Amino acid sequence: MGGGLLSSAPLPRGFFDRPSPEVAPDLLGRVLVHGPVAVRLTEVEAYGGPGEDPAAHTYRGRTPRNAVMFGPPGHLYVYFTYGMHFCANLVCLPEGHGSAVLLRAGQVVAGADVARARRSGGARPVAERDLARGPARLAVALGLRREHNGIDAVGGGPAGSAGRLAGGAVVLDGSPPGPEAIRSGPRTGISTAKDTPWRFWIDGDPTVSPYRAHVPRRRNAAATSVGEAPPRS
Repeated sequence: MGGGLLSSAPLPRGFFDRPSPEVAPDLLGRVLVHGPVAVRLTEVEAYGGPGEDPAAHTYRGRTPRNAVMFGPPGHLYVYFTYGMHFCANLVCLPEGHGSAVLLRAGQVVAGADVARARRSGGARPVAERDLARGPARLAVALGLRREHNGIDAVGGGPAGSAGRLAGGAVVLDGSPPGPEAIRSGPRTGISTAKDTPWRFWIDGDPTVSPYRAHVPRRRNAAATSVGEAPPRS
């Protein structure tokens, strides 16, 4: 599965050197490869820069935690949330701007056995549609953790090249949908700028995660998306 997708060309750095609301819908149908697992992206969310988007980690400026978001475009920003989950994002705009797209869901098109083992942990089997359905599940399926924060996802090459080596990552051209198949709406689970329609997904795709409005929590924790600017580090 996914042979044709994996032989497609890597996206150039210039693809990411744009505002995140432009990059986000264009990421749908692209394929993120990390090690033996590849995921065709079906749902993403855009987050803006400092002082622009109150739901973004960068809203209050640069900190040690969000520094990768201020780096070159096309790098992975991987962060830990709620003390249990990692989430992955792709950095947008030139160095110094601080913007990214959260990768919310996708279809595993290569390395499904590896992704399933990572997701199940020996427990009950995981349905194929759920392997990377949701930002935390997507990160687990791809094996993305804290040590992958900041790795370059541009120029790794197609399947079989450096982009498939352990620890390497690359975003391939894949098979983007036509504009008629792309939908947009409010971002999921955030309390600020919650009506901004910067969540994008492929209409009717079974791997897209369900929309959930923000539900206040009793304790103050970082958000599950790039949303909710955390306290200064």
